[in-house]
Amino acid sequence: MNLNSIQLNPEQKLAVDTIDGALLIIAGAGSGKTGVITTRIANMLNHGIHQSNILALTFTNKAASEMEERVKNITGKKLTNLTLSTFHAFGVKILREHYKDMGFRPNFSIYDTNDKLACLKEAARELKLKYETPELMELGNMFSSIKTERISWDNTNDQHKPLYIEYEDHMRIYNAVDFDDLIVKPIRLLEKRPEILEKYQDKYRYIMVDEFQDTSSIQYRMLQLLSSKHRNICCVGDDDQSIYSWRGANYGNILQFEKDFPELLEIKLERNYRSTGVILKAANAVIANNTNRKLKELWTELTHNEMTIKHCLPEDDREEGEFIASTIASLRMQDHMKYDQFGILIRTNSLSKAVEDALLNHNIPYSMSGGTSFFQRAEIRDIIAYFRVINNPDDDVNLMRIINTPRRGVGKKALETLVNLAQERGESMYSSLTALLFAADSGISSQLRGGLAEFMEIIEDFRERFSESKALAATAQELVEEIGYWDYLLHEHANNDKVAKWKYDNIGMFLEFMSRWEKNPDNLNPSLQKWINRITLVTRDEMDDEDAGKVNLMTIHASKGLEFDVVFLAGVERDIIPHARAVAEDPLNMEEERRLFYVAITRARKKLFITSCMKRKQMREMIDSGPSPFLEEIPGDLLEEMEMEVDVEDADEAKKYFARLPWK
Repeated sequence: MNLNSIQLNPEQKLAVDTIDGALLIIAGAGSGKTGVITTRIANMLNHGIHQSNILALTFTNKAASEMEERVKNITGKKLTNLTLSTFHAFGVKILREHYKDMGFRPNFSIYDTNDKLACLKEAARELKLKYETPELMELGNMFSSIKTERISWDNTNDQHKPLYIEYEDHMRIYNAVDFDDLIVKPIRLLEKRPEILEKYQDKYRYIMVDEFQDTSSIQYRMLQLLSSKHRNICCVGDDDQSIYSWRGANYGNILQFEKDFPELLEIKLERNYRSTGVILKAANAVIANNTNRKLKELWTELTHNEMTIKHCLPEDDREEGEFIASTIASLRMQDHMKYDQFGILIRTNSLSKAVEDALLNHNIPYSMSGGTSFFQRAEIRDIIAYFRVINNPDDDVNLMRIINTPRRGVGKKALETLVNLAQERGESMYSSLTALLFAADSGISSQLRGGLAEFMEIIEDFRERFSESKALAATAQELVEEIGYWDYLLHEHANNDKVAKWKYDNIGMFLEFMSRWEKNPDNLNPSLQKWINRITLVTRDEMDDEDAGKVNLMTIHASKGLEFDVVFLAGVERDIIPHARAVAEDPLNMEEERRLFYVAITRARKKLFITSCMKRKQMREMIDSGPSPFLEEIPGDLLEEMEMEVDVEDADEAKKYFARLPWK
């Protein structure tokens, strides 16, 4: 591809052509920043800059791969010497090249979150300290903040320093690093060894960084160190899309960059190639209320027949989910849209329940990202596994999940015995379990025999109950009680009964879904088998129509960088967005909450629906809710209140419904 054939607007062209010196590109949402970055790299190569002298950093492997592919398509060259990676992958590169200088042996291990937690547990045992898993996870997060210099040791956390030191000792002995070390340790090396720093400065004479507003203070320190000699650094970002302060992102790095490189050229990319004018006007109006930001005004030449953003006021989250699902079904039929053209965005993962239930009821396939789908949560999967084994005892995978959940004394050795017996006999584990229990010389202890016999009795008993029952949800509730799942949750979360209650409430919600489904007059002869088939729709990998894809249900945080023709913003209510807890912790978080809302709005290409429930269920209680104050920041002529299609049985109910609409 010829560089001259790539169409660029004047600001994009200036950014691509500015190769030397410090450059700050403020790239508004949908302004084509990825195209600018990749075209700029291609232009640098065209100007004779060697691949090995370019370092381009971003935040995800997916983004890095996409950029590399684009540069290959533009240049037609193999990029064997171009360093285009994530910050952490670049940290690994330095560690591998200088492991001796940092006190490591070759082939060091990189611990993920689970490995880190296991190491923390071992360190705690060494010190004879007792912690529950949630406590250790919290301490792990605190240690991460200390290591990356987001917080310091003080009187409130000093008591945990021995565990931190023990953890670091364990990591050293195991020749291991965690993800924080991948940034922190290379920085310490570069700061302490000027000759090594100069080697990397001379190697990477040209540096680019994507999503600059998401860099942490220590990541910026790495960039500053590497670029301070030749000062050829290009930072691309948008302070209006800085939404990750909770994981260390510091959008103040933009101001710091201006101080450290006062000679920089600043270019603003304000033309949007994604959204219609109506959506951009709303986004601009909202974000203008933030004071700590670079002034910019997104604009577009795109037009669409949708002249307003639709705002809906459902009575509760069930009605909200029904509105979203039915609207998707309607638009798909009317406008011949594919499922993957729809995005449903939520502020927190807990808001997904009713939406997932509605999608399920409408046979709408979806994928959940940025959180755990309601149907994929451990407690729900446990109950579904019981359903599957009761329906089909030969389901080995699900039997393995529940045979010791709740605890029945079935240890590793017993499971190995069971698996080996099944393989020898060429039958399912359930059949082998039957044989094992009735064998005179099975060699298993009386305690284990009792636990396994109790398990089999439950399965057989409820096979009969479900086959005869006309009330599936009620029978399922009996199953939950029979296996003692509440006591199991209390035991698993001995120091936090709120977690146990939350998980048990999730099961209650799941059984409510089941109850509504079986009572639906459209369901002829509801059965356990049909309910299992119904919920399988949620997680199945293969769709009958592959081109139709799946509806995208995700948190707003997970949606950053994505775009959809139609977006539903669900739960746009006070105390949800802005989130009450975030604002209570620090009033300055209000601006980040507004940025989050701005990001959500700008994910939409053509249509945007916003829902605000008047009431919402929390922990089995209905609480008053209502529209988010952020909605007041959208000009009235851009926001159209949309009437719900509801069944009203009498005049009083109709009056009650219309009374809650704002314009009445």
